Amino acid sequence: MIPEERLEQILQRFQYLEAAMAEGVSGSEIADLAREYSEIKPVAEQITAYRLLLSDLAEAKSMLDDPDMKELAEEEIPQLEAALPKAEHALQLELLPKDAADTKPAMLEIRPGTGGDEAALFAGDLLRMYQRYAEARGWKFEIIEEQSTELGGIKEVVAHIKGENVFARMKYESGVHRVQRVPVTESGGRIHTSAATVAVLPEAQEVDIQIDPGEIRIDTMRASGSGGQHVNTTDSAVRITHIPTGLMVVSAEKSQHRNREIAMQVLRSRLYDLERQRIDGERSADRASQVGSGDRSERIRTYNFPQGRMSDHRINLTLYKLDQIMAGDLDEIIDALTADNQARLLAEMGQ
Repeated sequence: MIPEERLEQILQRFQYLEAAMAEGVSGSEIADLAREYSEIKPVAEQITAYRLLLSDLAEAKSMLDDPDMKELAEEEIPQLEAALPKAEHALQLELLPKDAADTKPAMLEIRPGTGGDEAALFAGDLLRMYQRYAEARGWKFEIIEEQSTELGGIKEVVAHIKGENVFARMKYESGVHRVQRVPVTESGGRIHTSAATVAVLPEAQEVDIQIDPGEIRIDTMRASGSGGQHVNTTDSAVRITHIPTGLMVVSAEKSQHRNREIAMQVLRSRLYDLERQRIDGERSADRASQVGSGDRSERIRTYNFPQGRMSDHRINLTLYKLDQIMAGDLDEIIDALTADNQARLLAEMGQ
C-alpha cells in the first residue's frame, strides 16, 4: 500500500501551486511554478482517481447490508477490486523518481566499430533507422556533423533530435549494436559480424553546464570533404579541447562561426553526461547492470539479417521483424526497456 500521508502531501502541494498561479506571481517565479505544476499534475490526477476508486469500493461494501442494494453491490465490488491493483500500479509509476533529463532534446552520436567498411555501412543504416523513428514521432532530426566513406558508409555522425520526451525514449539506445549479415563487399556470400557504437546524450544548455573559458583550448584547422576531396582552402574547422577532462570535439562545417557553436553544444552535452554518470555511480554501486546506464562498451543488441531477427541482450527480448525495426519501428523495443527499468525502480522502492 502507498502511504496515505505521502499522497496527502502531494495533493496539498498541488493545491498550493494552483492557488499561487491563480493569484498571480512575478515573472521569474511563474516559470518555476508552472514547471513544477506540470510535473506534479499527472501525479495529482492519478491520486484523485485512485482515491475515488477506494471510495467507490468502500461505498459498495457498505451497501451489502442494504437488502435493496445488495445485488448491485455484489456486482460492482468484483469490478472495483479488479481495477484497484491496476490503479495502484499506475500511481506507483507516477511516483517513481523522474530523470530530470527525460524531457530534454538529445545529441545522437554514431561511429563504426569493428568490421571496416561493413561497420561504416551499418552505422549508416542505424542513422537512417533513427531518422525514420524520429519522423514517425514527429521529432525534428538535424544532422550537425557527418563524415562519410567512399562506399556511402558513416565514419562519424552527430545529430540533434528535438521533440517531446526525446531523451526519455532514446536513452536506452546507448551502447554497442552488432550486425550479422553478408556484406555488400563480400563476394563469397559469407556472413560477417560487425558493430557500431551509439551514444545518446541529453542536450545541455548553458544553465546546466558552465564552461570556464580558461579551461578550454580552441584550435582552427583546414577541413576536407569525404575521402579527402573537396578540400576547404580556409581554416574553418574548429577543435575544442576541455583541458580538465581531456574531452575533444571537432566540427568541420563550412562556417567557422557555426563550427564553434556546434562544438560547444556537443562539449556541453558530453560534460553534462559525465556529471550524470558520476552522480548515478554514487547512487548505485551496480549501475553498470542497469538498463539505460549509458555504458558505451556494453553490447546491447544484435541485428541478424539472415534470420530477420533482432535481439536485445539486456532484457532477453527477441523479435522477428528486422525489416520493420530497420525502418524505424522501435516502439516495441523501447516500451519493453522502459517497463523493465520501471520494474527495477519499483523493486528498489519496495526494499
